[in-house]
Amino acid sequence: MAEETGLSPAAVSYALRGVQTSEETQARVRAAAERLGYEAHPIARALASGRTGQIGLLCGSLEDYWQQSLAVGIGRALLARDRYALIVDAGGDPERELALARRLRDQRVDGLIVQPLDPAAALWAEIGGALPVVSIGDALHGGRSHGEVVFDNRRGVTLALEHLRGLGHRHLAVFTATRASTPDRPADVHVDAEAGRLGLRADVVAVPQGLAAATDAALRVLGRPDRPSAVFCFTDSMAYGVYAATRELGLDVPGDVAVCGYDDHPMSALLTPPLTSVDWDIDGIVEAAVGLVVGGVDGAGDGAAGGGARGGRVVREPALRVRTSTGGE
Repeated sequence: MAEETGLSPAAVSYALRGVQTSEETQARVRAAAERLGYEAHPIARALASGRTGQIGLLCGSLEDYWQQSLAVGIGRALLARDRYALIVDAGGDPERELALARRLRDQRVDGLIVQPLDPAAALWAEIGGALPVVSIGDALHGGRSHGEVVFDNRRGVTLALEHLRGLGHRHLAVFTATRASTPDRPADVHVDAEAGRLGLRADVVAVPQGLAAATDAALRVLGRPDRPSAVFCFTDSMAYGVYAATRELGLDVPGDVAVCGYDDHPMSALLTPPLTSVDWDIDGIVEAAVGLVVGGVDGAGDGAAGGGARGGRVVREPALRVRTSTGGE
C-alpha cells in the first residue's frame, strides 16, 4: 500500500483511520486500497491502534419511535466515518441504563453517546473519566462528559404551552417519561413554571415508553368527567397513544381534545389529523453528536482517557410545527 501511494506506512495507516492526514490524502489511500482489494483486519487494527472502532450508543428507550430514528441516523453517520455503533437499549429504566454504561465501558468501546434517563447519576463522572462521552438531550452532571447536544427545553415547552393557551385551553395533561426517581429533568421542571406563568392547570402524568402504555394512560386521563381539553406529550410516540385512546373513547381530535407532541417524528405529519409537534432537527442532532464523539476519540491519541479537552456544548433550538391536531392550519 505504501509503495502504491508513495506514502510512508505510518501515513497510510493514519489515512485509513481518517486521522492526522488531509481529506485528499485519505481519499487517495482509500482509492488505492480499493484497487488492491485491501481490507484491514479489524483485530489487528485494534491491537495496533488500541481502539476497537466501536462507539457505544446507549438509548433511553427504543420503544420511542424518535429514538429509533436517531439510532439509525447515528449508526449510519458513524459508519461513514469508519466506526461502528454498538446500540443498546435501557428500556426506560435508569438503573439498567447505568449497568449498560458500565458494560460498554468494560467492553472497551472507543466512545459513548447516551440519551440519559438520569443525567444526575454519579456514575457519569466515572464513565467520562474513562472514555469520551457525549450526551443528547440533557447535560450530564459531574462535568466529565466530552460534549453535549442539549435542547433548549425552556423554549420548546414555552412554544407548546403558549400555543395551546392561545387556542383557549386552560386545563392540560402533560405526558412525560420521567420517573419519580429522576425529578429534576429541565423540561419537566419548566412545565410547572410556565403553567403557573400562563395561568394553566397542568396535570403531569408519568407514562412508560411504548404505544400500549401511552394508550392506557390516555384512556384513564381522558375517561374522567373532568378530562383536560388538551394533552401535551414529551414524545410523539406518547401522542400516538393519545390518538388511539380518543378513537376508543369516541372523542374527536381536536374538537374534544387537542394533542401536541415534542419531537416531530416524520410519521406525525401523516396522522389523521396531522400532529402538531416541536421539531428539534434530528439530522442536526446526529451530525453534532457524531462529530463530538469522533473528535473526542481522535483527540485521545495523546493518552487522555476521556478524550482530552471538552468538545463543546451544542444547543438545539426548537421550532413548533403547527398542524390540525391542535386546530392549527
